[in-house]
Amino acid sequence: MPRLLLLGTGSLATAVCCALAHVRTGDLHVTVAGRGGRAAAELAHVAGVRAHSAGGTAAFAAARTGLRPRELRQLVTEERPDLVLVCASAHSPWERERTPSAWTDLVTAAGFGLTLPFQADLAVRAAGAVAATGSGARLVNACFPDAVNPVLHALGLPVLCGVGNAGLVAASLAHALDVRDTGRLRVLAHHVHLARPRGAEEEARVWLDGARVPDPARHLAPMRATPRERLNLVTGQTAARLVTALLHGVDLDTSVPGPGGLPGGYPARVRDGKLELALPADLDREAATSWNRKVGARDGVDVVDGAVRFTERVRESLRRAGAHALVDGFPVRELDAARTRLDALRTRLRALPAGEPVTVGRGRGAGHGGHS
Repeated sequence: MPRLLLLGTGSLATAVCCALAHVRTGDLHVTVAGRGGRAAAELAHVAGVRAHSAGGTAAFAAARTGLRPRELRQLVTEERPDLVLVCASAHSPWERERTPSAWTDLVTAAGFGLTLPFQADLAVRAAGAVAATGSGARLVNACFPDAVNPVLHALGLPVLCGVGNAGLVAASLAHALDVRDTGRLRVLAHHVHLARPRGAEEEARVWLDGARVPDPARHLAPMRATPRERLNLVTGQTAARLVTALLHGVDLDTSVPGPGGLPGGYPARVRDGKLELALPADLDREAATSWNRKVGARDGVDVVDGAVRFTERVRESLRRAGAHALVDGFPVRELDAARTRLDALRTRLRALPAGEPVTVGRGRGAGHGGHS
């Protein structure tokens, strides 16, 4: 029986498990693992009940784990997964709405790429556990895979692809265009395309039956008008389809972020349990990668020559926050140190209210929060 190890118990992990509960393509053992054993047990129970009620073929179990490398290695060794799906990170995408502060102001002003050290932390540890144990498990990362997967690749760690972002955009376009046979559709899209870009030249690129689809923004408007947390229900479904395609050998045509550690998102297909790019005839891999780097600059981060580099917008925000040690980016091998520095900045700025500038060097904070 194929075995999936799912790391996380939050909104996306819940959506994935609820979608997997309806799988009927073959037996599947899913272990939900989290720091909170109770949360993992609750999610496994709910998913198991849903599977039984729906006549699904997936079975669910729970595991409690710490996040230290040794603990993750032990988890991988005990669970013997064929696939590891990372659905948790040290950054909450809902913090801006639920607990706004000078920190969330800084992220808004700088760009989502600022959070990369938090997004990458667990994914790097999980991939490291897979590599260290020699398990042969494939790793799929759901946490900012457009930028995190290139970090994994630069570190020499295993990563198959991501879920969400390009996959969500592609699923939304298939619905808007009423395309049931998704093999007819090719979607090149980055995390930045969850929001409307500044100009049409930066919009997601879409092909239907080999021809470019005009005005993708019109078709993506309903998705962009929907709260991100609610959209996790769609991402969970697309992730479940990818998991079953990989583990059960089901054919799938989709788009995925970060395949093989590439930046951004690309059209892809799964055949016989293997993932490969499925670019349109008039676009090669080099051009697709270059385009993703260009449009992805709006997130404010890129991984180049083994180092994380921020755009000037992020750099200026960090300067104003007094975080000078992070301004020039960092080698990927110094991710832990960068995360520690960023966490110290986050802790200081969380103590300050949103909407108020902060003077660098004052006792309570070391940054400036502003709105873009």
